[in-house]
Amino acid sequence: MSWDIFCNVIDNYGDIGVSWRLARQLANEHGQHVRLWVDDLQSFLRINPEAEIVQVQHSKGVEVRQWISPFPDVSPHDVVIESFGCQLPENFVERMKEKKPVWINLEYLSAEEWVKDCHLMPSPRPPLTKYFFFPGFVGETGGLMLERDLFKERDAFDRSAFWAKRDIDPEESLKISLFCYENKALQSLFSAWENGNERILCLLPEGKIASRVGSFSKKNLEVRVIPFVSQEEYDHLLWACDINFVRGEDSFVRGQWALKPFVWQIYPQEEEAHVKKLEAFLSLYCSGLDGSAQDAVRGMFGAWNGKGNVRRCWDAFLDARHVIEMHDRNWANEISRYNLARNLVDFSQRAG
Repeated sequence: MSWDIFCNVIDNYGDIGVSWRLARQLANEHGQHVRLWVDDLQSFLRINPEAEIVQVQHSKGVEVRQWISPFPDVSPHDVVIESFGCQLPENFVERMKEKKPVWINLEYLSAEEWVKDCHLMPSPRPPLTKYFFFPGFVGETGGLMLERDLFKERDAFDRSAFWAKRDIDPEESLKISLFCYENKALQSLFSAWENGNERILCLLPEGKIASRVGSFSKKNLEVRVIPFVSQEEYDHLLWACDINFVRGEDSFVRGQWALKPFVWQIYPQEEEAHVKKLEAFLSLYCSGLDGSAQDAVRGMFGAWNGKGNVRRCWDAFLDARHVIEMHDRNWANEISRYNLARNLVDFSQRAG
């Protein structure tokens, strides 16, 4: 089948990150022809350094086109995906009425219970029908982004070589990657690390937070700003570190495949709607943890998202990290059964 994937880059890199991963997986693992429309090629360039600022290009098996206005008069492919409900060009929708492709609204990832009822829900738009496709952590949802050979690559990864290449002793300190939005708890976290008993090396990708904080060394903490890396290199960073702070959706999922303790900063929403989403995930994720480790995870996630004392919660989380790491392997094996790209292909073949 042939696919059109539309990505409207709102902010940060989550939307383009998910769209680009999906496009590559459909093309390279499922033999699909994929045309990815991106309105912000600068953001695309950050996660795919081999890309160019041109209207049409091919990269890693995917045809990438700049989403421009006015939109060109092109024929839709067999499947059309709106990433996160972006608004399709009107003239393209008119052409869709002629060809009647499978039309999918790829929604945001959520562990909330209602997602199971809404997954694959049709929305008639005569003569078309749009289907809502919800990623998730259980079998009644669309699943998660997971490449076929990712676990094999992760298990063969040479952590010592990764650090040696950067002239860093892998055993000298606790290695933490920190990828976050603006966060009022950040200074409290740094204070906990500075005054803690462990020597900590924090790797902070360049961006808004890094430009404000900068690289520094104070007491038991060294913060080192590192260049923004490609998606493949980011996976390597997660595998190499001892603990990962992740955010949003894309890095959140990658942190779970890394089998390392992680702390998630969920994207803040109005009227604290994100709090319910956070609790829904924790209810699933923590179900296999014993009482003290579960309390440590809930406490740290809550504090990092504005509900609790970061210093006290960090100490408990650090104490429980080996138990959490063992739990993460079971968790990842469980949720890896639900594959987003495979489910999209299966559904599109049935619906088409």
